[in-house]
Amino acid sequence: MPARGRHKIFLGMAPGVGKTYQMLEEGHEEKDRGRDVVIGYLESHGRPETLSQAAGIETLPRRRLRYRGASLEEMDLPAILRRCPRLCLVDELAHTNIAGCEHEKRHEDVDAILAAGIDVYSTVNVQHVESLASQIARLTGIQVRETLPDRVLHEADDVVLVDVTPELLIERLKAGKIYPDQSAAVAAAGFFQPAKLAALRELSLLEVAEEAEPPSSAQRKASVGRERAVKPILLGEALPSPSTQRVLALATPDPGTRPTVYHAFRTAERLHAPFDVLWIETRGAGITASGENVAALERLVTTLGGNLLVREGHDVAAIAVQVAREQRSTYLVIGRPRRRSALGRLVHRRLALELMSALPGVDVQIVALADLP
Repeated sequence: MPARGRHKIFLGMAPGVGKTYQMLEEGHEEKDRGRDVVIGYLESHGRPETLSQAAGIETLPRRRLRYRGASLEEMDLPAILRRCPRLCLVDELAHTNIAGCEHEKRHEDVDAILAAGIDVYSTVNVQHVESLASQIARLTGIQVRETLPDRVLHEADDVVLVDVTPELLIERLKAGKIYPDQSAAVAAAGFFQPAKLAALRELSLLEVAEEAEPPSSAQRKASVGRERAVKPILLGEALPSPSTQRVLALATPDPGTRPTVYHAFRTAERLHAPFDVLWIETRGAGITASGENVAALERLVTTLGGNLLVREGHDVAAIAVQVAREQRSTYLVIGRPRRRSALGRLVHRRLALELMSALPGVDVQIVALADLP
């Protein structure tokens, strides 16, 4: 039996952000590396840029089915399985198939493709995520009929946010790059309004932030089918009264410490509080951070709405205490590697005790990190 294929999902806040284009671009990259790539289903909406990007990748024909007296097209799952490429590109993951297909939903078709050992790249918009349906309806006044179970995102190997600003997306709509003229007028009265797009973007960022902290295998199994508690502050709602709470996370440019940033972000969201991320740069200690990792940390903190603070020194506990007092932090998030040497565990335990002792009024939270040296 073949090993299960890997699934990468390209997530966007709304149609037109470039999910399909990005999927096709990465498909071309894989093809250039010598992989066998096919397009299982492409919904171009007649966009010239998308059609141009699809050129050069084999596209499997759709199959035609009769439904209520009409001839309709669907993705041809049996043809994909017979063709058996190494990578299959599938648009519109939340789509509902017509009667006569093997499965009710396209994500179930994708599951069958993955089970056959074929990797899949797919696309979906955040409004189709099942647990967000009520928030989307309240935000936009639109009840989305086609939804995607949260577990599909949870079980994906990679979830990539394809992001643009609301202003740029509206410009694309007005320029006719997303829908034909008639559809554009309808879209402008629905999702494509600045405040709604800003809130949808915030939901998308939150969804990817949730996915970016990899759970343990036990947590992953427990997450299947559960409804996730996602509660961003939506534009247009009455904002809560200013919070007296403030969250501080200790992190470094090392990607392994990012769970502290995500945890601080979610804690701050729950408390309606601001949050800071502190990087204590220990120059001369034989530890250097690459410029790429530093830039990635800055982008992450900025994207999530936090404030990155950088201090130099060797006494991590003393600097953290000083900054927590300066910022009037009420929550402090630190990381704990899952596996480390006996000396490393002792150093971490000592740091936690020092912080708790020096900051008696601060709630110190410890988050499991990926393995660090």
